[in-house]
Amino acid sequence: MERKIPVICVSGPTASGKTALAVKLAKKYSGEVISADSMQIYEGMDIATAKPDAEEMGGIPHYLIGFLPPSQTYSVAQFTEDAARIIKDIDSRGKTPILAGGTGLYVDSLLNNITFSESSADEFLREQLREKAQREGAESLIEELRQFDPESAERIEPNNIKRVIRAIEIYRTTGITMTEHNIRSRSIESPYDAVKIGLKAKDRQYLYDRINLRVELMVQKGLIEEAKEVLSKPCSPTAKKAIGYKELVPYLNGESTLNEALEELKKQTRRYAKRQLTWFMRDKNIRWFDIDTYDNSEDLFADVCTYIDKAMRR
Repeated sequence: MERKIPVICVSGPTASGKTALAVKLAKKYSGEVISADSMQIYEGMDIATAKPDAEEMGGIPHYLIGFLPPSQTYSVAQFTEDAARIIKDIDSRGKTPILAGGTGLYVDSLLNNITFSESSADEFLREQLREKAQREGAESLIEELRQFDPESAERIEPNNIKRVIRAIEIYRTTGITMTEHNIRSRSIESPYDAVKIGLKAKDRQYLYDRINLRVELMVQKGLIEEAKEVLSKPCSPTAKKAIGYKELVPYLNGESTLNEALEELKKQTRRYAKRQLTWFMRDKNIRWFDIDTYDNSEDLFADVCTYIDKAMRR
């Protein structure tokens, strides 16, 4: 049997402390970090995406961060290909790959070895479906998807138009539903032996307070100036979805106060955290740690390491 590559995965909602934990784990287990964040991939989108700076990286190599112009698109298929290559390289040097991030689709697709064929891409069809969504609303696409793939229609969030379009596109170009495609992909065994760590808060308000504080700190670091810079340049449909810029547009256009814009940003970030939790909680292999039940980060770290040590010996 071919050896599986050991991978430590740190996931959970935004502002739960994934980056800090991943760096500490990398130092203990001689690891290097692969980011699984669909927005931290972009250049210049640093503050809004909470991209770790050099000090926060603590001298640990980080991959798939800030390598792509916001004008370019980046798919989950590209992520799984790039991350797989990097993990193989890290492992070949005797290091431990540590996957850290809150984009659930990235994490699941990589660790479950779900393959995506770019040959099923049809940009003309995508544009037609985008126009239909604008004319008739997102529900029209969900209803279309429901006709041939009710499982995907139920699973995909209604506001994730990109994923709804992709599900329709896969069926229209291959004759196979996204649900069946995922089942077939999962039948191929994963090349990874993943130990999955999840960070959350027992008291949801504790996490929300951390999110609110993070937004205030982002403003102090220069979020407003960064938003002006990012919004002044061409952005791909993916980059445009980044929370932290579009919420500030009314303020930048003089249509709202800064406080109103920041309250909207906090609200949208809290909603995003809730969606992240919903996604990750479906994975029964994640060992969850409630950050608000610890007096300090060292106690949390000790418990996480105890779990990892046991899991790696299994």
